[in-house]
Amino acid sequence: MPGVAVNVAVIHEGKILLTKREDFEVWCLPGGGVEEGESLAEAATRETKEETGVDVELTRLVGVYSRLGGMPDVHAVLYEAKPTGGELRLQPGETIEVKYFAFNELPNEIVFAHKKRIADAFNGKSGMSVKQEIETIDEVVTDRDKLYALRDQSGLSRQQFYLERLEGPETKETVEVGMSDL
Repeated sequence: MPGVAVNVAVIHEGKILLTKREDFEVWCLPGGGVEEGESLAEAATRETKEETGVDVELTRLVGVYSRLGGMPDVHAVLYEAKPTGGELRLQPGETIEVKYFAFNELPNEIVFAHKKRIADAFNGKSGMSVKQEIETIDEVVTDRDKLYALRDQSGLSRQQFYLERLEGPETKETVEVGMSDL
């Protein structure tokens, strides 16, 4: 069964906060799974604080993104937020770098599904439902531990494994609902 997760587009002074993942050494929005007894909004603020050290106020619901194929399926809710306190720091075992980027200076190595999410947040989109599919030529691995084992056995760097397995195959994004601007 697909998981439920949250992502947060923390925007401050025209820049967006990204984290570099330890497992694949690629950039992404702060976020993660929703825990038992936790609302989506609570998970969003908790995950942002855990991964970045930044306290946030959620300001807008951008949309829901269904990432399907290539790795475990997940339905992610994207919020926009503004920082309200805290200091940038790493989360050992999860993030290896945390940094704000201007939209025109985003790194190339961003989790494929997050590229559209970042653009949607910067462009003021709201109320969206987006299907993001990876058309992989390899078997679809739905277990994260199995995916990590394949990564470690590949002989590739963590980043190269990710880029070849999950960025290399064709991806298809379909806006199923919405596209409204603020």
